[in-house]
Amino acid sequence: MDNTENIPNLKKQLGDEVVVVMVPFQTQSHLDPFLQFACLISSYGLSVHYLSLPTYNHDTKTRATALNPSDFANIHFHDLQMTPTPLDPHIPSEVPKHFHLFWNVTMHLRHSITSFLRDISSKSRRIVMIYDCLMSYNVQDISSFDNAESYIFNPVISAFGMYCDHIFPHVGLPIPIEQQLLQKLPSSEGWYCDEIMRISSFQVQYIGNSSAGDIHNTSQVMEGTNAFIDLLGIGQDKKQWAIGPVLRPTKKEKNGFPCLDWLDKQPPKSVLYVSYDMLTSFSDEQIKELAMGLELSKQKFIWLLYDPDNTDIYLGADLKRKFEFHAGFEERLDGVGLLVRDWAPQTEILAHSSIGGFLSACDWTSCVETITIGVPIIAWATHSDHPKNGFLLTEILKIGLIIREWDQKREEVVTASTIDNVVRKLMASEEGDEVRKRAKELGEAVRQSTEKRGASRMELDYFIAHITR
Repeated sequence: MDNTENIPNLKKQLGDEVVVVMVPFQTQSHLDPFLQFACLISSYGLSVHYLSLPTYNHDTKTRATALNPSDFANIHFHDLQMTPTPLDPHIPSEVPKHFHLFWNVTMHLRHSITSFLRDISSKSRRIVMIYDCLMSYNVQDISSFDNAESYIFNPVISAFGMYCDHIFPHVGLPIPIEQQLLQKLPSSEGWYCDEIMRISSFQVQYIGNSSAGDIHNTSQVMEGTNAFIDLLGIGQDKKQWAIGPVLRPTKKEKNGFPCLDWLDKQPPKSVLYVSYDMLTSFSDEQIKELAMGLELSKQKFIWLLYDPDNTDIYLGADLKRKFEFHAGFEERLDGVGLLVRDWAPQTEILAHSSIGGFLSACDWTSCVETITIGVPIIAWATHSDHPKNGFLLTEILKIGLIIREWDQKREEVVTASTIDNVVRKLMASEEGDEVRKRAKELGEAVRQSTEKRGASRMELDYFIAHITR
């Protein structure tokens, strides 16, 4: 499209003729990239309405203080009405309890969402709803509005992971990677708990023909190939846009976070960042082994222990966890390591010059950040699509190391000596330096793809042109 450069000015003339409504799944790992996407859409001059639970709207805006104020100029936050839901005492042990709570609550938001749509539809020429597929049940009434159309945004899964785990088993087409890599590819079996699969299957049945297209938080540059992106729309008469990375630039301010002050005092590329997504749950034994491994490695580290989804906004929910380490661990840190128990901005931490690696569960949100910023990863996959994400980063893109072999059972405790060896290999060896160099080069290429005439920027331009046609 030749006139994409003029899209921002053109859209400012539309006013409220076209409004965008964002409906994320109600967990922070989904809410944050939805907000980032809302900021990108808003930058084209479009009015964006962001729907979430009151507490999450408040927390999301608080955590977004590092974003530029202009990004929020056209974003309107709306509080959805919440039905308090008691914690079911019969939840299977392998299902994270907070995930079950989110699921119950998001099953009771249909009326609130439909009421909002009914009000705004009378004031706009066109409603463009962008929603998470895990909210399909709640947004099903969008099809009853003549001036509305909807699109699915997939913020937390790679094209590689989506094809391998969710499309390949049904279409029977080959996985387009080298035979040597195919033999090492981790199986999907055993990584998805039955409850999570049941939730996904239930939601998918409400997608039907209501979605006019899919938007993906990835790109050819990020995954090293177009092969998997091209396969996502197979068998579907829907448009596909790969606009990733959905990650807005942040202000160069400390914003009062002590951990950033601590990082300022560390040498460049000397600190390992340790953090896990909200669904990851380690046993007390594994926590202690991790702590011992970090201590044995004698490498500097910053360990984020805070989980933004462990809140008490749900009736009967007490999800706070006390971390217990081996004797004397915290006392012996003495400048070598830092434990962070309050929320801290992950993007700003990863982008700090002192960060030389990231020990992660490889949730796609974290992978997007580490790929874009150019930080190498230590992949410690624990559930769902994380093994495929870790495989993509370490085996295909070669910007990381693995904490254990792909065929090792996830229930097995990873020993302190194993953790020590992998951490030292990444942070203090020539092999680690080479991995860090590749990560930096990939990050530069990905960031360039989001600039004017870059591949991802053009995809976003095409999407904006389509919804404002």
